[in-house]
Amino acid sequence: MKKKIQSVVRKVWAVAFLFPLVASAQFTKPGNTGLPTGTIFNIIKGIMNWLLGILGFVAVIGFVVSGIMFLIAAGDEDRQKTAKKAMFYSITGVIVGLVGYVALLAIEAMLNASSATF
Repeated sequence: MKKKIQSVVRKVWAVAFLFPLVASAQFTKPGNTGLPTGTIFNIIKGIMNWLLGILGFVAVIGFVVSGIMFLIAAGDEDRQKTAKKAMFYSITGVIVGLVGYVALLAIEAMLNASSATF
């Protein structure tokens, strides 16, 4: 009997707390859902801008590390080759990232049928 009463009390409390939420949901404006209103393209563009910023940060670190590797090599040709290879990969990465960004701007210009603003 005690468990049955506890069950009923829990259900009453649940209804008492949920009813105001359900009742207030009926009177909210249709466009006021709290969800982002940006387009998918703007979301992808924002993600690409963040990734480009991270790429730039990593590229600077790569340049510094490869420069230090070259200075520390002190005439050792194998270590100098390793440092040059690291610098080449850093530069290649930056070029690939910038080409991707330019491609994103070109796609945006084509979809909007306007000229790109660099």
